[in-house]
Amino acid sequence: MKFNIVYINNKSKLNDFVKSQSNNQFLQSWEWGEFQKKAGNKIFRLCVLDKDKLIGAATIIKKSLPLGQSYFYAPRGPIVSNQSLNDDVCLIFDFLLDEILKLVKKEKAIFFRFEPQFNIQCSKKFKIQKTDDVQPSQTIVLDLYKFEEELLKNMHSKTRYNIRLSGKKGVKVIEARPDQFDEFWRLMNETCKRDGFSLHPKKYYKQILNNQNKLFLAKYNSKIIAAAIINFFGNTVTYLHGASSNEYRNVMAPYLLQWHIIQLAKKNNYKHYDFYGINEIKWPGVTRFKKGFARKEIKYPGTFDLIINKNLYYIYRTIRNAKRKYG
Repeated sequence: MKFNIVYINNKSKLNDFVKSQSNNQFLQSWEWGEFQKKAGNKIFRLCVLDKDKLIGAATIIKKSLPLGQSYFYAPRGPIVSNQSLNDDVCLIFDFLLDEILKLVKKEKAIFFRFEPQFNIQCSKKFKIQKTDDVQPSQTIVLDLYKFEEELLKNMHSKTRYNIRLSGKKGVKVIEARPDQFDEFWRLMNETCKRDGFSLHPKKYYKQILNNQNKLFLAKYNSKIIAAAIINFFGNTVTYLHGASSNEYRNVMAPYLLQWHIIQLAKKNNYKHYDFYGINEIKWPGVTRFKKGFARKEIKYPGTFDLIINKNLYYIYRTIRNAKRKYG
């Protein structure tokens, strides 16, 4: 079997391949790469061809580190074709990693970080180290092929009750206008202070909003009290960011907000609604909220580093761990 590596510059070809996989990964889409460009990062898009057939791909982001250093990162990637047999997955992965390794060395990066959806233990060629998750390695997914009544029936009784309560209280859900962004930002700051989350810069959330990522708001008594940024890609709708006010928590607006988006996804023939990240220890409240809507859990292998410069990588890890320990 003879493969070729090429740099892909065809948006439709890349997106069609990513969408064709069983679990669509918007972080490997053309649009996410363009968003990363706007954020000031350098982007590389590689694909593996078997003759003319695309069988593997990786959108890779060059991320800056202090003192002029950098690393490469493939969020939820590389991707290998669903149709590949187990042995072929390892061959394709190793072949792609060979080329990425050349690129990383050429760009003088310290390491390559990636998040495959397949078991990489079959690869014996490279020394790969498990590291802390960047993207959540566990998620909850709601399959949308059932009727709405059945979706509601399968939810936790408290979730179902809160959705109906919110509707009776008069909460309304809308897609945000551009001039309503500051309301979302206000809610994000309230949520982070309340729940101890860290925030991206304001500019990040503004830039992320496009045709693929939309902002939805929940209103009560003419006041916006909950918000969510939602991604639409392939056959999957993904809940990226959520926020809620400290006021009017008794009207349960986040529940109706999620249900409205689920209904919209189903109406537009999406197949899955991905709540994106759960962790009983890190985010117990958020995890409980998400588990109320669905029971299907997906676990990914996690995040891995392919180390290029051992000495600089050790320094990077030491500094990162010290920051976590001492804040």
